[in-house]
Amino acid sequence: MERIAIYPGSFDPVTNGHVDIVERGLILFDRIIVTILHNPNKKSLFSVEERLELLQMTMTDFNHRVEVDCFDGLLVEYASRRGAQAILRGMRAVSDFEYEFQLALMNRKLNRDVQTVFLMTGLRWIFTSSSIIKEAARFGGDIADMVPPVVHRRLVEKLGQCPPGA
Repeated sequence: MERIAIYPGSFDPVTNGHVDIVERGLILFDRIIVTILHNPNKKSLFSVEERLELLQMTMTDFNHRVEVDCFDGLLVEYASRRGAQAILRGMRAVSDFEYEFQLALMNRKLNRDVQTVFLMTGLRWIFTSSSIIKEAARFGGDIADMVPPVVHRRLVEKLGQCPPGA
């Protein structure tokens, strides 16, 4: 049986930390579906369509083992529909644990067949988050080594400025 994991997130934008979780997740799973939860209540820099495009361009090196998608609704229902056995989550610090633990418990209550697997973010990416990257980029910070090159170009275009090192 193929081992499939769902890796959900906002990916606004996708970072090298996200890519690191996918790379390491592929050691555990045959296939990963990187999926954007469509949340109309959250103000995003990039539209869902733009984020899908950036994820697709970023994930091309994973030899058809990674699929990019988006969904509305309950994550465990989406995972069941897609035939996934697990939800893959990255954790950067202890501060992530409480929230992620609560989500995992709720998902487990809703569907006992879908497991949650936590991977600690690589030490190099422990301080990296999409929010922090966007803020640094808005003020001209050099974020080129924190995001894939295509994402860096789009951030520069979107924010109308060129961070140092671009």
